Amino acid sequence: MGNKLQMQDWPYLKKYEKENEALKTKTLEENRIVFMGDSITEFWSLHCPDFFAEKPYINRGISGQTTPQMLIRFRADVIELKPKTVILLAGANDIAGNTGFSTLEMILNNIISMVELAKVHQIEVILCSVLPAYDFPWKTGSFPAEKIVTLNKILQEYAVANTIHYLDYYSAMVDERKGMNIQYTDDGVHPNKIGYEVMGEILEKGIDQIT
Repeated sequence: MGNKLQMQDWPYLKKYEKENEALKTKTLEENRIVFMGDSITEFWSLHCPDFFAEKPYINRGISGQTTPQMLIRFRADVIELKPKTVILLAGANDIAGNTGFSTLEMILNNIISMVELAKVHQIEVILCSVLPAYDFPWKTGSFPAEKIVTLNKILQEYAVANTIHYLDYYSAMVDERKGMNIQYTDDGVHPNKIGYEVMGEILEKGIDQIT
C-alpha cells in the first residue's frame, strides 16, 4: 500500500471490506468469534489454516497495526459482524512505534476503548497477553522485552479488575532472555507453525471456559 493510499485509509478499513459485506448476507453462526490483531493474528490463518477450517472463526488481523488503528476499525471488523466473542491481541507494534510514539498508558487506553465497545454490544472479550520478543527485526536495538512484561502485567490487572477473560500466551512461549522460545518462532517475533499450535491449545481452553 503506497503512502498516499495509506494516508487516505490509515486504519486500512478496505482490507476486509468485501469479506465483511459477504458475511452480512450469510446466516449468522451462533458462536461466531472474531480475531482482532496485527500480523501475529493475520499470519495464524496462513500457518495453520486447519485451525480456522470448519469453525466460526473470522480472522481480522492486519500486519503492522497498532491499537489506534484497530480501535478505528473495531466497528467495521468486529461489531458489525455480530460475533459472540472477540479475541483481542494487540500492543507489540505500539511498543515498536509503528505509528509513532506510544506509552503503555496509551496502549491500555485504546484496548479499554475496544473492550468497552464490545461490552456495549454484548460481545464477550478474551484479552490476550502480548507475545514475548527480545528485539524487533524491523527496529533492532529497541529491546522491548521489559516493556512487554510491564504491559502484560497492566493488561492482566485490568482484566481481573473488570472481570474480563485474560489469556496468557506469554508464559508458555517465553525463554530465559524474555524473548520468544526459539522452537516457536523463526524471527523472534512471529510464531511459526509450532508456536501457533501452542497458542491454539491455550485459546481453545479459554474459549471452552466461556461457552
